[in-house]
Amino acid sequence: MSETMTGISPSFSAFLSEAPAHAKAWMEAVRGLGAASALDAKTQALAYLAILAALGRESGVPFHAAEAMAAGASRDEVISAILVGLPLAGQGVITSLPAALAALETPPSQATA
Repeated sequence: MSETMTGISPSFSAFLSEAPAHAKAWMEAVRGLGAASALDAKTQALAYLAILAALGRESGVPFHAAEAMAAGASRDEVISAILVGLPLAGQGVITSLPAALAALETPPSQATA
């Protein structure tokens, strides 16, 4: 992959470097799905954060919290996105909150997962 992505998890970084053909195919699918979405970038990024939290995928939260902020989301919107699944997914979503908060306080060039 020719792109530099900051704040990605060690596992995704390994995926990018050790399986470049698979990573390229995956990223093309991700871009295609994003382009097909009727949601604006901020709403899509917040929805993605909500899903990450509901599924317990904490490693992706720092990167995607930074993406949401870059798309114009506020700190309160990021926190609300993490917690929106609380009634249905349960309190497990709160485990993603520290990672999101850390990403919000870290300059994008220094964010890590």
